[in-house]
Amino acid sequence: MQNVIIDKPYKFVPPVYGKFWPWVLQFYLRRYLRTQFGVCSVEPRDVHYLQESIDAGHGVLIAPNHCRLSDPLTLGYVSRIVKREVHAMASWHLFMEEPFKRFILRRMGAFSVYREGVDRKAIDTAVDILIDGQRPLVVFAEGAISRHNDVLMPMMDGPSFIARTAAKRREKLGTPGGIVVHPVAIRYFFKGDLLKSVAPVLEEIESHFSWYSQEDRPLTRRLQQIGQALLSLKEIEYFGFARTGDFYERVDSLMEDVLVKLEKEWQIKERGDGVVARVKALRSAILPGMVTNNISPEERRRRWKQLASCYYVQQMSHYPRNYVRNSEKNIPEHILETVERFEEDFTDRVRIHGPLHAVVQVGRAIPVASHRDRSQSEDPIMLGIRTQLTEMLTKLSAESPKI
Repeated sequence: MQNVIIDKPYKFVPPVYGKFWPWVLQFYLRRYLRTQFGVCSVEPRDVHYLQESIDAGHGVLIAPNHCRLSDPLTLGYVSRIVKREVHAMASWHLFMEEPFKRFILRRMGAFSVYREGVDRKAIDTAVDILIDGQRPLVVFAEGAISRHNDVLMPMMDGPSFIARTAAKRREKLGTPGGIVVHPVAIRYFFKGDLLKSVAPVLEEIESHFSWYSQEDRPLTRRLQQIGQALLSLKEIEYFGFARTGDFYERVDSLMEDVLVKLEKEWQIKERGDGVVARVKALRSAILPGMVTNNISPEERRRRWKQLASCYYVQQMSHYPRNYVRNSEKNIPEHILETVERFEEDFTDRVRIHGPLHAVVQVGRAIPVASHRDRSQSEDPIMLGIRTQLTEMLTKLSAESPKI
């Protein structure tokens, strides 16, 4: 399990508002994306939509999809074109990994948000940024990195709440301009030799199962076998035996069984929409006693085990149905992303696969009203974000050749 949960009292990490460091870091952006993430080129599209909102004096919230760790830095190319630094909400654990990373994150405009509870300081900071209107605010609505570029996860309602709160306060203050949300689709295209890139990963995983290399089998078949093996291992861990039946039904059943058992113990009455939201609710219930340190060592170990279960359930939710098909041609990025998820779940690390070309497609502005129309069953802001992101990603995905 990756170190994404911190069992210490939360302390808000504010952003740095100066312009010097963002200017300096722009010179290293291209090199850093290439060496750390394999992103060798970035192509911004329709940035004029964002420029028009900035020129109109609006407070701007940027709502991108989130499939890779490189997403925030990739957005730096858009920031460079509009000549505006941005602020971004970032999970608190990122600021706790190492001092240098914390230093860089803050000077790039990032500030912390506590995912395991209600972080009023982060929300107030985000609202103030939108009211001020000098810099766009980036909020990743999916709430976690999906690792699947062409399928969106259920979205958290944070962007809507923040944008609407800022719109109310702007209206009350009489500040010129309004609040708008720009969905931004980030889509990566793999430009290398796919088999040469993923084969060493598959051979390493197969060797851990004491298998001979399955290189004589079709690539999609090898992926299917590894997926079955990893699922069986998790079923044995949680239930004592491997289940049978349809693969995706087994995945759904495992996730549901683990989540329901934990939700019953921790008396979670309101389940969120999607696995990420349900896991967040469980973490919010499990962590407080660990943070205050008023539990026994045995209870702490038990809770860490439960948090590990939450982590792996969330990881399993990142495997979309039929993302890779046996009988049809596949999109290269779907195969690459599946291999990356296998490697991350099995080894807690992901090697760099490149070169990647990133397209950053800016969507049209969604005006934010100060009050929500309750006659609509779905929040119109979140509906607008999801609709535009889905349409843009579908079009971008069609540009990728099938193999």
